[in-house]
Amino acid sequence: MEFLRPASWEEALAVKAEHPDAVPLAGGTDVMVELNFGHRRPERLLDLGRIAELEEWEGDGPAVRLGASVPYTRIMEGLRTDLPGLALAAHTVASPQIRNRGGVGGNLGTASPAGDAHPALLASGAEVEAVSTRGTRLIPIDDFYLGPKRNALAPDELIRAVRVRRAGGPQQFAKVGTRNAMVIAVCAFGLALHPESRTLRTGIGSAAPTPVRAREAEEFLGGVLEEERCWDTGRPPPPSAARRFAELCSAACSPIDDVRGTAAYRRRAVGVLARRTLGWAWQEYRGSARVTEGVA
Repeated sequence: MEFLRPASWEEALAVKAEHPDAVPLAGGTDVMVELNFGHRRPERLLDLGRIAELEEWEGDGPAVRLGASVPYTRIMEGLRTDLPGLALAAHTVASPQIRNRGGVGGNLGTASPAGDAHPALLASGAEVEAVSTRGTRLIPIDDFYLGPKRNALAPDELIRAVRVRRAGGPQQFAKVGTRNAMVIAVCAFGLALHPESRTLRTGIGSAAPTPVRAREAEEFLGGVLEEERCWDTGRPPPPSAARRFAELCSAACSPIDDVRGTAAYRRRAVGVLARRTLGWAWQEYRGSARVTEGVA
């Protein structure tokens, strides 16, 4: 196995262009597990650990440009206000040691449906910054996941950053696992309220071949919130609407039976998480200054 260790971003792109089969290595959370268990034996590893700019973020403007290798620990500590959904998801990632090394770029590159960052990125409407020697393109998160562990990157592209809109309203994340820590999600759910556009977005993990949104559920609840003037008054949606929202979120799943849980359990759990996160998010929205001003 050839170990390639570029000293700069430009050099990394050149190496990837010359060796499209080279597997990027940053935090190593997923790659090292596959190597240690013999599930993967690539001819080349492309170590990105010396490229400092991948561990930086920029917070100016309406979005945060988050470097692919910014560790989850720093997301938890520094972006709790700007990206609350992603910060909540970061709390659930493995152990402190892994959170100190792993980043969102690894989750995106692996594209596992069980990746903890995916539901929050879907709910917030992120964009993936894919770069090659040919240039840069922004891939909407909705178009990024193509299949189980398959993403929309070209063979010569690397993930430089993910651009995530600053939270304009409450965001929530919840996860079900077989234990409280160091666990792969049985299922996970992310929810983001976007009061400025009077919309909401969802993200579901580990309950379909790829991370998915519950689009029908979003449209249904969005209509209810508008019809009931919930955005203006802060009143919660009727209990019947919350139940229907949960049902539609469950229906958006296409899970399988595996060692972590059955398909039926996953569908049920996603519905429960949908109702809980909606309740938490709306309670936060109801107490916001925006609603107080609207009621007055």
